[in-house]
Amino acid sequence: MRIVISNTSRDPIYKQIADQIRDAVLKGELAEGDALPSIRGLAKELEVSVITTSRAYEELESAGIVTSVPGKGSFVAGQNQELLREKRLHLLEEKLADAVRDARLMGLSLTDIMEIIRLLHEGGE
Repeated sequence: MRIVISNTSRDPIYKQIADQIRDAVLKGELAEGDALPSIRGLAKELEVSVITTSRAYEELESAGIVTSVPGKGSFVAGQNQELLREKRLHLLEEKLADAVRDARLMGLSLTDIMEIIRLLHEGGE
């Protein structure tokens, strides 16, 4: 798992970290029981404060995405499959909303947007 921090993002660094880990879980890149990097190790790798990575992990734990085991580390929590599907659908809806917003700014019609989606779906992209 690769985490990229953007200095130009409006989101605080801890949120960028948490969002990228959450997305990796929702996309299936991280599975139940997978170990996350240690808080200190991740802080060192990203060159951020331990407090920042700790806050990201706390946010993930409060959302039920991560579980922490004292002395052992943090792991991807078991997810209810229906709840996981709902979260994935929500993520997809957000991305589609962004794409539709961009398409409207470009002056594309609903028909144009649907044609692009159909082509992407058929192409397996």
